[in-house]
Amino acid sequence: MSHSPFLSALRATLGRDAVLSGKGELFPYAYDAALDQRLPGAVVLPRTTAEVVAVVRLAREYGVPFAVRGAGTNLCGGTIVPTGGLVIHVSRLNRLLSIDPERRRAWVEPGLINLHLHKSLAPRGLFYAPDPASQKACTLGGNVGTNAGGPHCLKYGVTSHHVTGLELVLPDGGVIRVSVDDAGFDLTGLFVGSEGTLGIATKIEVNLLPQPEDVRTCLVAFSSMEAAAQTVTDIIAAGIVPASLEVMDRLTVAAVEAFVHAGYPTSAEAVLLIEVDGPRDQTIPESRRIRALCDKNGGTDFRTAVDEREREKLWEGRRGAYAAMARLAPNVLVEDGVVPRTRLPEAVKKIRAIADRHHLRMGLIAHAGDGNLHPNMIFDERDPDETARVLGAGQEMMRVCVDLGGSISGEHGIGADKREAMRWLFSPPTLFLFREIKRAFDPAHLCNPDKLIPVADVPPGPRGAGFVPHEGAYSVVSVDEVLGLVRSARDSGTALFIQGSGSKKWMVPDGKTVLVTTGLHRLVDLDRGNLTLSVMGGVELPALRTELEKEGLFLHVGGSGTLGGVLSTNTGARPSLRHQILGLKAVSGDGELLSFGAKVMKNVAGYDAARLFLGAWGTLGVIVEVTLRLHRTPVECWAPAPAGPPNFSGLSTEELHRKVKAAFDPQYLFNPTLFAPPR
Repeated sequence: MSHSPFLSALRATLGRDAVLSGKGELFPYAYDAALDQRLPGAVVLPRTTAEVVAVVRLAREYGVPFAVRGAGTNLCGGTIVPTGGLVIHVSRLNRLLSIDPERRRAWVEPGLINLHLHKSLAPRGLFYAPDPASQKACTLGGNVGTNAGGPHCLKYGVTSHHVTGLELVLPDGGVIRVSVDDAGFDLTGLFVGSEGTLGIATKIEVNLLPQPEDVRTCLVAFSSMEAAAQTVTDIIAAGIVPASLEVMDRLTVAAVEAFVHAGYPTSAEAVLLIEVDGPRDQTIPESRRIRALCDKNGGTDFRTAVDEREREKLWEGRRGAYAAMARLAPNVLVEDGVVPRTRLPEAVKKIRAIADRHHLRMGLIAHAGDGNLHPNMIFDERDPDETARVLGAGQEMMRVCVDLGGSISGEHGIGADKREAMRWLFSPPTLFLFREIKRAFDPAHLCNPDKLIPVADVPPGPRGAGFVPHEGAYSVVSVDEVLGLVRSARDSGTALFIQGSGSKKWMVPDGKTVLVTTGLHRLVDLDRGNLTLSVMGGVELPALRTELEKEGLFLHVGGSGTLGGVLSTNTGARPSLRHQILGLKAVSGDGELLSFGAKVMKNVAGYDAARLFLGAWGTLGVIVEVTLRLHRTPVECWAPAPAGPPNFSGLSTEELHRKVKAAFDPQYLFNPTLFAPPR
């Protein structure tokens, strides 16, 4: 490509200093922190949104695949372009643009390094919560792409909880802004974690938090990983939500101590790093209760950091674990699986057995409070046999996580490495839906192609065997009844209006066919140990909250009427509904059962399609089941009366809404009066 018309056009647009094309210049962009290597044809370094737009339009004109790249710390091959493709490196888009201390929000560019944002906010008494272990190098744009987490997301949540708005360059070169404050679908949630497959973020609005009054960091040793994991479960069960609960095994501790000299006890089989923060009248008693729970499970060498320097040293050890392991061999494969928290001991046992069977050296780290496991296997990629064993073992470990009710990624993403493993988690109709979303935004398939979603051909549901629904109300009591009614409506072209208890003051037009969900009120699963609840979408919220509170469990979802109705109208304003949803099942306009998410606290496998149903007013599908977080402490919930559905056709993001609507409901069956007919 060194003398191609495309390269000449790039140089004419950006200037020669912003275009790299020599083999030596390109090689650092041929790989990220995973093992895949493919040499790009060019790398560009834009300085503005306008330059990103110009580059994307040129790539589209010449049919060149492209991908955006930050610091290259990605661990799943997510930023590697097809051979000869274009890398859009955003390192020059690295400014902190503005801070609004009253609203506690800031606008940043995607190339800003995570730690640099933290340091800029500290003098103002604010902080940005997501803190990946690679925060010294990783960028905010990369964090958005993979929905990154970090040690402190146990209490504060992952990136999607803290990104409130985005400026995006779409694959066709158009520019759009989306916000969590917008009416309609949660498009911000869709883009976070989409791994650059739907567009490129050129500006990011983030939520900021006040620095806590007190922070207490403790280290405690255990004779087994099982004892450490049990302590984690006991702490959460006691109603304590620490800022972080990090577990490291003996091999990791030994490597860290030789590298960082953080004072970790190298004779322990497991070390638990615990941090609580908040008001002192809260952190002091919590620390005492945590100490007692550690003692109960055989914890020894309990140590509390006496000052900020010692606290930073303890965290330097944890954050330096990857580098410490890298000193032991030329390569480290960092896997990223997640299981329900109470399944951690079982997962650890099975993962260790896999490593032993493949004769591999493995250190184990876990964000234990979230059930997020990182097996770190050391090897030499110049040894083909050892490399094959490592890759095979990694796949087996992720399969274990899925079999235990978890996911193949809690925070690192899917990229190219885990794309085929998505079949373990999602049904063919759900994968087909993901592919339709991708196609709607990127019909030319040039924007970070061949990532995240495996190719999936899904047969249509049964056609022609149903009845023609007449006007009036159909009260469904099972998922099968929903599927049957929707398929009949699809085959006959009958519009369906979805209604719960009717409490949202939205009137269905006369003479229409209505699907009433109040018969879908069964409790599917209540997992007290992992604090998760799965319930059908027609359950009445006030009654559900009352039953849970009898057991000392609390649902942080306000509002009245059915759960599906509250989600569809997005009326549970505080706490934010988008932070409470772990998974969702819905019936699409094609009459297929779609399933998103899992009953785990961290999950970045696939598009976050569950959040799209927030504020959708029943236009995307029938919500039949929702998985939610539970809590040990109550909060005050505020739920305003809904003002009625938005005018979707009048939204500034109307085109994006139509793309999403068409992916879920191509025939415009559901609540069609809320969208003007397709143009």
